[in-house]
Amino acid sequence: MKKVILLIALMTLVAFTSGVMAQQKPAPTKPAATPTPAPANVEKFIGMIEKVDEMAKAIVVKGKVKKEEKTLTFVIDDKTKIQKAGKDVPFADLKKDMQVSVEYKKEGEKMIATMIKVAAPAHHSGHSHAGINRV
Repeated sequence: MKKVILLIALMTLVAFTSGVMAQQKPAPTKPAATPTPAPANVEKFIGMIEKVDEMAKAIVVKGKVKKEEKTLTFVIDDKTKIQKAGKDVPFADLKKDMQVSVEYKKEGEKMIATMIKVAAPAHHSGHSHAGINRV
């Protein structure tokens, strides 16, 4: 009986000690780890939109990484900024075949877009035609 009580007391002591140690260890590393991942995690991908999935709020972009064709899917959340010609635009404005530059961060298997910049479409010839029509 004494052995059982001693064993329980010992286990309680070990559990308590490891619990205290576990609480002490993360405290110094947590503040140091928080600011570093944000800028380091952001990656960039440039390509053409292959598909816009409005239901899943995602875009599929085809581009090249080190001369290798890649097709990546980016999830858009409420923090994602989408810009065209320096102005914010809604997700609904993204269309297939648009040239985009996507800044994203990886969260597990998902790639979350933080910033999508839509390249100005090459429709300058459209403006000149409009000018010609007016003359």
